[in-house]
Amino acid sequence: MGATVKHRSRVARDPMQPNLRQVHLIHAELFNELLTKGFAVSPGFMGENITTRGIDLLGLPRGARLWLGDEAVVEVTGLRNPCTQLDGLQPGLMEAVLLRDPSRGLVRKAGVMGVVVVGGIVGDGDLIRIELPAGDREALKPV
Repeated sequence: MGATVKHRSRVARDPMQPNLRQVHLIHAELFNELLTKGFAVSPGFMGENITTRGIDLLGLPRGARLWLGDEAVVEVTGLRNPCTQLDGLQPGLMEAVLLRDPSRGLVRKAGVMGVVVVGGIVGDGDLIRIELPAGDREALKPV
């Protein structure tokens, strides 16, 4: 929460940079994928605030808005950059949410981050409506 960063390492670099990591969203399909690799992961386990199903979160562009339930709106700011804290939850979990694409580029699969545009109550089973930004669409980068 808040307009400026709260993450310790980011505060150490520049405490006045904007907080682009207010809300963490993960797609439930990742839990199924991790289960096939031997990881027991359930909603909330990796620190996410919202778990989605049936939405290509990682394919959304920067600035996409997610309307959660009747009132809340979250704007997607970037990819979650997983850290070694995941290995404290289950050894090897960090590596399991990272992979290399055919050109050896790093693919981060640990969800997306966003900022609250409009607050509101969000509940289990709420519908999520996606509003894509107008104009050129910028692919997500780690934030």
